[in-house]
Amino acid sequence: MTDAVIIGAGPAGLMAAETIADAGFSVLVADAKPTFGRKFLMAGKSGLNLTMNEPFEKFISAYGADADWLRPIITDFDLNNVIKFSNALGAEVFTGSSGRVFPKAMKASPMLRAWLARLAAKDVTFQTNWTWTGWNGDQLQFNTPVGTEHISPRATVFALGGASWARLGSTGQWAEIFDSAGIEIAPFLPANMGFVVNWSKHMEPHFGQPIKPLRLSVGDQSVLGEIVISRTGLEGGGIYAVSRAMRDGGELLLDFCPDVSIETLQARLQKQPSKASRSSLLRKAWSLSPAKSALFNEFAKGAPRDQIASLAKALPITHNGPRPMDEAISSAGGVAKSALANDLMLQKKQGVFCAGEMLDWEAPTGGYLITACLATGYVAGKGAVGYLSRA
Repeated sequence: MTDAVIIGAGPAGLMAAETIADAGFSVLVADAKPTFGRKFLMAGKSGLNLTMNEPFEKFISAYGADADWLRPIITDFDLNNVIKFSNALGAEVFTGSSGRVFPKAMKASPMLRAWLARLAAKDVTFQTNWTWTGWNGDQLQFNTPVGTEHISPRATVFALGGASWARLGSTGQWAEIFDSAGIEIAPFLPANMGFVVNWSKHMEPHFGQPIKPLRLSVGDQSVLGEIVISRTGLEGGGIYAVSRAMRDGGELLLDFCPDVSIETLQARLQKQPSKASRSSLLRKAWSLSPAKSALFNEFAKGAPRDQIASLAKALPITHNGPRPMDEAISSAGGVAKSALANDLMLQKKQGVFCAGEMLDWEAPTGGYLITACLATGYVAGKGAVGYLSRA
């Protein structure tokens, strides 16, 4: 009999597997997909941002309402642990100018290969194309290529992901099984997502264009960032950073000239001919790019000349809500915090732990997201080790 089964082979599941194996227990990792770590690999396509090199209090504050709950978990596996972990896999890291920490190779694939090889050397066993379909009494039930399998491990760690990017394995379908077992599930919501805008035809030439620098403000949150005009609306890192507040009803305000005061903007306008067109004003007075000018005009239609300087510093952006869940980088919702003990064991199922994006927390994309997945995997793995040692 296997001591522990890990269901889900992303960063959280693999970290739990290694933590348990390091304590001398036998581990089986099962995943519904034909290969492991698909979302992890996708995250690395644009540069694998593992964590953020910044003071802990600043780091933890990025988790917003979830910060207090995550604090002890990330304290257990923080920036230094992430760096040591990556270096030990031969993925030496560097810190970029913005504090983002990347492996020098920038990709996730070399790191994942090294990690799986290290786990195999610790006698961790793997099963692909194994889809967990629920509990059969105390047994775990799987659909596999050779039929239904039942396993009775002494401990289980679920790391099944959230409800975005279903094609990579995060379907959220597990939530129905958990709910039917009486485990509290918070509703899924998109996180780190774009927003729908019904553009006028004048915006079509600018689709795909990045707009920067901009200051994005929603309520008391303010970030300097970049947005992208897409055919369906607004995307990009700046939008993702404030997406939680926008999703929850906050109004987005854009500062088109974050390094210039409103007084300076007004003074520059006054030097322009009174009959100058709006496009000419924005280009000549404020040096706005064509795409930036178009974005400004899209939301400042009809504003008189004496108001455009103030609008340039705080232009309200109207939208039609988030893009669909499956387009979101991550999701909020999942296993409720109240359903878990401090070691991430389910209150209603002894020896069953949960980790990663299937828990009800959310974070800005990049290093915050991956760090919390690794940290929850580590804490769930430690919890499983404690349980197995007591059992």
